Amino acid sequence: MKLRLLDRYVLKELLYPFGFGVASFSCIFIASTMLFQITKFVTQYGASIESVAKMFFYSLPEIINYTFPMSMLLASLMAFSKLSGSSEIVAMKASGISYYRIVVPVLVVGFVISMFSVIWAEKVVPEAKAQCSYVIDYEIKHNTKPRTQRDVVIPALKGKTPRITYAREFDNDLGKMYDVTITEYEKGKITRIQTANEATYDQGAWRVGEGDIYSIGEKGGVSSHVHFREQVIPIDISPRQLDWQEKNLDEMTIRELREYITLLEGQHKGTYQQWCEIFMRINIPLASFFFAMMGAALGTQKQRASNSIGLGISVIIIFIYYAIMTLTTGLAKGGILNPFIACITPNLLCLGIGLYFMKQKNN
Repeated sequence: MKLRLLDRYVLKELLYPFGFGVASFSCIFIASTMLFQITKFVTQYGASIESVAKMFFYSLPEIINYTFPMSMLLASLMAFSKLSGSSEIVAMKASGISYYRIVVPVLVVGFVISMFSVIWAEKVVPEAKAQCSYVIDYEIKHNTKPRTQRDVVIPALKGKTPRITYAREFDNDLGKMYDVTITEYEKGKITRIQTANEATYDQGAWRVGEGDIYSIGEKGGVSSHVHFREQVIPIDISPRQLDWQEKNLDEMTIRELREYITLLEGQHKGTYQQWCEIFMRINIPLASFFFAMMGAALGTQKQRASNSIGLGISVIIIFIYYAIMTLTTGLAKGGILNPFIACITPNLLCLGIGLYFMKQKNN
């Protein structure tokens, strides 16, 4: 019973600064990035209030996800700074409760927030970013991209037959693609290649003129060849949607990234950036747990520190964390460092520092 009361008391001290951290860090992100964008879109493109509101709404999931680790660090640091400053930590230890046991509710909350953040980053953020990109490109900028594009790549990663469609040139006004190649895959291997001189969007479907279909055998050679006069190709998007349907890496789910990696590996292309995106998608949310450990240990001092000092320490740690993350992932994307090692290094450093200080505070 005594330990349950202790847990509830520590959690009570933790939740308020966590909520404050989410709100304050979100405001910092919004003020430093989004307000400038909104001003630019309103003045340069005459964006409507509705479009700006949509962009703002779809940008929030990513911003909130980044604030979770920061807020967990701030909350644990401020909570334990208050508890230790009023000698409550000393009293708890004097009653026979170890420092490790006192920290348990903070670690549990950090772990729960990390798991929630991983799910949030996978299920909510990619779709929200894709919608935000659409609003910016087509509701605010009014499709100001060049009407003719070269080297258009359309990955269709879902379904039983993943395929990549490539067009040397795409004319949005005419609704035509030129020099079209469709490569189909099965289990990461090329199974069929379809080529055509041009494809035209007509009555809700893409139709190609004369072309050829090559079936690829298990050993890599051409097993059969068929010439056709006309047929419909499996691209379920309009010319207006064509240039935004190709997702950026941060707009893909982990499953889509894995499938995309398989296709790229089948073409013997580098996949360092894609693997970094996957590992960052997991390791950044997990930072909430490691930040909770660090914050509790750093906040446990003989004298109570002010909230401003706690906020300052949090900002310094966050800056160092993301500086290391930027350095290591940059090396990984350049092929110098293993992507997994690069993305997990900042968390391992936090784990080591947290364990060291917790051991010191337990003495």
